[in-house]
Amino acid sequence: MRGRASRPLLATAALRRWAWALLAAGIAVAVALGLAFARQCGPDRFDRAADAPVIDSLGRHQALAGWLTQPGNRVPFALITLALAAACLWARRWNGLVLALVADLIATGVDDKLLKPLFHRTYLGALSYPSGHTTSVATLALVYAVLFLAPPQDRRSRGWRLAGLAVLLALLVAAVLGVLALRWHYFTDTVGGAAIAVAVTAALCLAIDALWPRAAARWQRRQPG
Repeated sequence: MRGRASRPLLATAALRRWAWALLAAGIAVAVALGLAFARQCGPDRFDRAADAPVIDSLGRHQALAGWLTQPGNRVPFALITLALAAACLWARRWNGLVLALVADLIATGVDDKLLKPLFHRTYLGALSYPSGHTTSVATLALVYAVLFLAPPQDRRSRGWRLAGLAVLLALLVAAVLGVLALRWHYFTDTVGGAAIAVAVTAALCLAIDALWPRAAARWQRRQPG
């Protein structure tokens, strides 16, 4: 990423079209699931079938299930976020730094402040839709993909970049299995959480790319000399 500080997050028209499509799809999935399960306090037939194998296999291993959720907890999540932010600082990619620092704050804010109270789906008495753990880890994976895999990129290091994404996707799967095993969420809660991550990350990339050139030009005009 070095030397590409002014490059947009979505540097091609095709990427921008994909971002708009993912934004619309993420909103549609999150809202559709929220409306379908609003005010419910138990699983439907699909959730029962999806959750049961995980609960049967991992539910008796609470410590292991707890470890699986760690990527979505504050300290491990903050460390990964800071690593992404440090990479952006090293490359002087300031628009990427903004994305890395604010994406999860906005995504989990939408979860906790808007959608959970709005749809009021509960699991064992606690608000469950959408899954905040899933939203956080999915947002990390998406931000990483934008910063390290969106073209143009150096093909020589593509293998390492893909390996990093594979690790984050594995952490996402682990977090989903953990929250299901601990009975914090239904499977459809995790789908809704992932949909919010997709929608918020796409919206932020489009917004930052639209606003950043004007903000950067305004800042440069204010500098002395």
